[in-house]
Amino acid sequence: MPEVIFTGPAGRLEGRYHQSPEKQAPTALILHPHPQFGGTMNNPIVHALHYMFMARGFSVLRFNFRGVGRSQGLFENGAGELADAAAALDWMQGFNKESRGCWVAGVSYGAWISMQLLMRRPEIDGFFSIAPLAKHYDFSFLAPCPASGLFVTGSEDVVTPAESTDALVAKLQAQKGITITHKVMEGTGHFFTDRVEELTGICSDYLDMRLETD
Repeated sequence: MPEVIFTGPAGRLEGRYHQSPEKQAPTALILHPHPQFGGTMNNPIVHALHYMFMARGFSVLRFNFRGVGRSQGLFENGAGELADAAAALDWMQGFNKESRGCWVAGVSYGAWISMQLLMRRPEIDGFFSIAPLAKHYDFSFLAPCPASGLFVTGSEDVVTPAESTDALVAKLQAQKGITITHKVMEGTGHFFTDRVEELTGICSDYLDMRLETD
């Protein structure tokens, strides 16, 4: 997996990037969990999603937010990380000017950042929101949510209890023009320990369905 270094708003950002040989291949950006709680681009879920997109012909980028690994800068709890994500998407799009689609995936804290990016970048037409921190962060900016996508949560998630995510999903599902799908994995928690393969399978099935119908 080629290592890449590209310029972000606070200095260099470290990533791993796969370039599809197809000029019109869709692109995918994957955002990792909370930097102050051990989240990096090598998180098992982030890693698995990267290879899932690769297997379907996407050009894919995952990277470390500012202050993580070899990425420069300091954690900013929102605005800075969103700026990093926007810079990452810009960098990837520079190599994929003829791309026929764009997806974003976020895990935990990365889900919050990814949904903010979704609101700002109309070229994003699909998303995965894995264990979003709906109790800890405000998602009211999704008014309305501009694209259809998938939420996946664990029934035993004690970091973000089910009622918080359920309320967010219900609000989004009431919006017209998009379809919000919510899958709950029984018997697993926030980090899907020992269940990442099953989680990836759920995401794969959803992505295949979207690629066939879009």
